[in-house]
Amino acid sequence: MTRLGLCLLALLAWPALAVERVVSLAPSLSEIVLELEAADLLVGVLDGGERPAALSHLPSVGRYGQLEMESLLKLQPDLVLLWPDSIGPAQRQQLQAFGIPLLVVEPRDLTNLAAQFAEIGARIGRQAQGESLRQRFDERRAELSRRYRRERPLRVFYQIWDKPLYTIGGRQIISDALRLCGAENVFADLSLPAPQVSVESVLQRDPEVILAGSGAQLDGWRRWPQLTAVKRKQLWPVPDKGLERPSFQMLAATEKLCARLADAQ
Repeated sequence: MTRLGLCLLALLAWPALAVERVVSLAPSLSEIVLELEAADLLVGVLDGGERPAALSHLPSVGRYGQLEMESLLKLQPDLVLLWPDSIGPAQRQQLQAFGIPLLVVEPRDLTNLAAQFAEIGARIGRQAQGESLRQRFDERRAELSRRYRRERPLRVFYQIWDKPLYTIGGRQIISDALRLCGAENVFADLSLPAPQVSVESVLQRDPEVILAGSGAQLDGWRRWPQLTAVKRKQLWPVPDKGLERPSFQMLAATEKLCARLADAQ
């Protein structure tokens, strides 16, 4: 029998108890487990960037898009937290065929993210912590909405990468963070989470602010002085990359974004 087969037999022999062994397949989901005070339940993580210190000792089950199925099965998880894009469809079907309980988490907006704190908390035996996170998140989100509301939304282009040029679509949670800050993603009409766009389309939509991961990624826009963002010198690095990890900490990152955009003309 193959090593994978032996791992599967061990997994199937694992008793059906309350959730005690959780594998997280996204950095944001690992953060949520920490925020729910449930680090003791995590037995493995899918790597994708720097880990929190509290998780430095945990086994890896691969990297983003490259799940090592054998490593995961050895850990005998009784729950896998899954971000849909973190693994391919074939591996997701494998997990389902093995009978491993999955909780798929993909918040499209901040309200949905708050609800998922409660959902994950209930699944892992941290219901009180999940409800507390949800309530605190919703209250602070409402306060930010009141503070940064604008009569006319600020037009913003959020650049994920420059070569090729990628942005965020309207159903990506960062678009909702922009709305909370009184802004509007100029590509909110696109449904893909991370669509590729052209320079010409950005010129046509003429954002008032351009945000990117670094100053180097912003330099190329200075070649287009007709852009409102260039005229007003509003080419800014994203103030906190925590925006790209939907967990409770995203709210603090959103508050920094709102404060930065409040300076826009």
